[in-house]
Amino acid sequence: MRFDVITLFPELFAPFLTSGVTRRAYSTGQVDVRLWNLRDFADGNYRRVDDRPFGGGPGMVMMAEPLAQCLRTVRAERADAAPAVLFSPIGRRLDHAGVVAWSASAGAVLVCGRYEGIDQRFIDRYIDVQVSLGDFVLSGGEIAAMALLDAVARLQPGVLNDQDSHQLDSFNPALDGLLDCPHYTRPDSWGPPGDDVRVPDVLMSGHHAQIESWRRQQRLSLTATHRPDLIAAARAAGRLSAQEESFLTGLAQTGIKVDNSLL
Repeated sequence: MRFDVITLFPELFAPFLTSGVTRRAYSTGQVDVRLWNLRDFADGNYRRVDDRPFGGGPGMVMMAEPLAQCLRTVRAERADAAPAVLFSPIGRRLDHAGVVAWSASAGAVLVCGRYEGIDQRFIDRYIDVQVSLGDFVLSGGEIAAMALLDAVARLQPGVLNDQDSHQLDSFNPALDGLLDCPHYTRPDSWGPPGDDVRVPDVLMSGHHAQIESWRRQQRLSLTATHRPDLIAAARAAGRLSAQEESFLTGLAQTGIKVDNSLL
């Protein structure tokens, strides 16, 4: 797959593409990332890409023409119908299902906005998909683009050290869309003397069925406490057993904060 990134700051991507486990996806070309400096498509000595907004107001607005010229060049080189993606507050929030869909696609052209925004005429004419990371504002779309690229890259075969590792991620269908359980490693007792905390005994037991049962209960407990909407989705899809429903009811009765409207 190929992702073309239109940005005013291509230098921000250099350490991202060459660091961490996901660098394997980029170095092998499994996820082919190509950076396009928007100023290369601007006119004049100053390579201007923004101007003041009509109607007044603070900040600057990215001009439509440099963006259009850059996008046309990208699409001519790609010779496919890759969608143009803009990271925007009005876009659909990126979730695990969305990442899985992108990871199985041919890629996209990622447009990284800056300043107060982009001339709406460019958006109306050229943007196919708008994506949001959440209800907050970033200085530009570069961090959002990196988040999408990272999430997609780690799902590619051979990128993670353990191929099945991502199957146990939070939100993954393999976990019925629940949050992941807590994890522990050596030493088995950690903390200042007299206030040290031991790893839960079940994890040291070597009894795999009991360990998996404990982990499932932890996933249910954490999800019911922090993301009851995910419990509701799992229930609606019929992914919870009668025993698990009973466990959730017991959580509410013991005083753990659970949204009772979902039980």
